[in-house]
Amino acid sequence: MIPDLLASIYPWTKALHIMSVISWMAGLFYLPRLFVHHTEQSTAGDEKDAVFQMMELKLLKVIMNPAMIATWIFGLMLVFTPGIVDWFSIWPWIKGAAVIAMTWFHMWLGLRRKEFERGENTRSGRSYRMMNELPTVLMIVIVLAVVLKF
Repeated sequence: MIPDLLASIYPWTKALHIMSVISWMAGLFYLPRLFVHHTEQSTAGDEKDAVFQMMELKLLKVIMNPAMIATWIFGLMLVFTPGIVDWFSIWPWIKGAAVIAMTWFHMWLGLRRKEFERGENTRSGRSYRMMNELPTVLMIVIVLAVVLKF
C-alpha cells in the first residue's frame, strides 16, 4: 500500500525535495556570509550586533531549519519509493554521506550563531569565508553522484 502510494506521488515528492534543497542550500550559503560581516562590522552588544543576530536567527529558524527538515522528509520518501534507489550502486551511499555532512554543517552553524548571541564568537571572518566553501563542495558531490549514478 505505502510503496504504491509513494510511486504514485513520485513526481510531486521529487519536485518538493528539489525545492526544499534549494531553500536549504540558500541558507547554508548565506548564514556563513552573515557571520563574516557580523565578525568584521560589529562588536558584541553594539547596534549592528543586534541586527545581525536577528537576521541570523530568522534565517536559521524560519528558512533553514524547515527547509532541512523538508529535505530529509522528501528525501526519505524518495529513498523508500520502489525502483528509485539501486542500493548495489555506490552513488546512494556517497549522497547519504554528503547529506549527513551537510546536516552536520547546518548544526555547526547553529552552534556558531549561539556563540554570537552570547558574545563569545572567537572565529575570524576569514575562517567563516573558508567554511562557506563546504556546502559548495558537498553540493557538487551530491549532484554528481545522483546525476552520474556512479
